[in-house]
Amino acid sequence: MNFSNIEDLKKLLDSNIDKIIPQKFINNDPIIVPHNFSNKEDIEISAFLTSVLAWGNRKIIINKAFYLMNLMYNKPYDFIKNASNKEILTLKKFVHRTFNGNTTIDFVFALKNIILEYNNLENLFTQLYLNYGDIKYVLIKFKHLFSKTFADLKSYRHITTPENKSSAKRLNLFLRWMIRKDNKKIDFGLWKNIPPSSLYIPLDIHTGNTARKLGILHRKQNDWKAVEELTNFLKQLDREDPIKYDFALFIMDI
Repeated sequence: MNFSNIEDLKKLLDSNIDKIIPQKFINNDPIIVPHNFSNKEDIEISAFLTSVLAWGNRKIIINKAFYLMNLMYNKPYDFIKNASNKEILTLKKFVHRTFNGNTTIDFVFALKNIILEYNNLENLFTQLYLNYGDIKYVLIKFKHLFSKTFADLKSYRHITTPENKSSAKRLNLFLRWMIRKDNKKIDFGLWKNIPPSSLYIPLDIHTGNTARKLGILHRKQNDWKAVEELTNFLKQLDREDPIKYDFALFIMDI
């Protein structure tokens, strides 16, 4: 399926976005987890941890993420900021696929260090964006800062960036949730100092395959080069908010 007229493709994708019923989408997507919080810092932390877990069956992802929030007394920001080392070690029981208890503890200690130094994730990401001006390099620097205290080498594989040619799907998804804002109110739009135009597509198997069938992605691997290729095309459709088309590519079945 190829489109000689880019306007026809834009209309098709826009029409699919228009079909989305926000609450129905939220209820069946991992984003429902941060939507259960009202405090900004809790939304950030729950969104970050949920996005990190976002691979595999969506229902299982949602259940596991809610379970992790429950282990932190449904106050993830307060827990991570104030919990003792002994309390944090109780998270060792958490497992989601290859994301095991050691990795959970590594991630929580890493988040604790960020909170103590920057107060929240927004401040860190905003500073990095102001320094580098490109989310690609923000993700790379973030990983170096975030993972510097990891005790388990296996934890490193759960935070991937363009530095190792990864699509960085989960980090890009987290940033989409935090930065984008539109009238559907699915994404949160909490961060005001990083523009939606700077985002990259959270490329996964389905969105990649849909994009290839539409003729807007030619690279076969779902790696960072594919992310750049697809994101650059989507900017032709909407320069200010290209990643809104993630929704269309995600729900389309062609």
